[in-house]
Amino acid sequence: MGALRRIVGTVVIGALIAALLLAIWAMLRSRPQDLPWTPLDLGQPIGLFTGRKLTALGSDLPACRAALERAGVRHTLLPARREAQGCGYDNVVRFAAGGSRGLDFRPAGLAIACPVGAALAIWEWDVVQPAARELLGSRVVAVDHFGSYSCRRIYGRDTGNWSEHATANAVDVAGFRLADGRRITVVNDWRGQGPEARFLRAVRDGACRLFATTLSPDYNAAHRDHLHLDQAERGAMGWRACR
Repeated sequence: MGALRRIVGTVVIGALIAALLLAIWAMLRSRPQDLPWTPLDLGQPIGLFTGRKLTALGSDLPACRAALERAGVRHTLLPARREAQGCGYDNVVRFAAGGSRGLDFRPAGLAIACPVGAALAIWEWDVVQPAARELLGSRVVAVDHFGSYSCRRIYGRDTGNWSEHATANAVDVAGFRLADGRRITVVNDWRGQGPEARFLRAVRDGACRLFATTLSPDYNAAHRDHLHLDQAERGAMGWRACR
């Protein structure tokens, strides 16, 4: 028993030291989102724990909506929905036109689980717009999408696990519209080494820091024309899929 107590004590002390060092490191960088215990602020730079905090909002709708409101993201809460097959949702928001600092989603009226919406807002501000300015020399004014809610199982199978789309906990991004009139699409611009392809890969890589699952044409043929972004529950534990 004495040896066990010493081992436990060593582990506890090690964990406390690690937490202290992490706190000091985060304070020196002035990045509160590098710490697991600070509240989520959508206006802060992306940190080590931003992705986990976003996914965790799935179990706290009031906190999620409060985060959107503090960040100035205009939205409405939709009524809960239940389907006979077993899918549906109860935490879905709809962005107002230009609700994410002037960015529109097309078709209009995108309805998504609140944690996905919060992640989309940060993705736009900290990933999409900087990459567009650097690589394309223009600003993104709209995101083209294939929708969010769909009462189906993974890959549309008759059996197996439900898709994250079955709870509106996912969105499929098809492309981007720029202020200068250009359209960048996953299906046409993913391949190659041009600025459009580099932009799409940059926004995919940035999404991997914010969403539990990020799937692109690099994953399989089913994703040849879109980026699949979701906040699967495992993301709150730091388990992410990025392909």
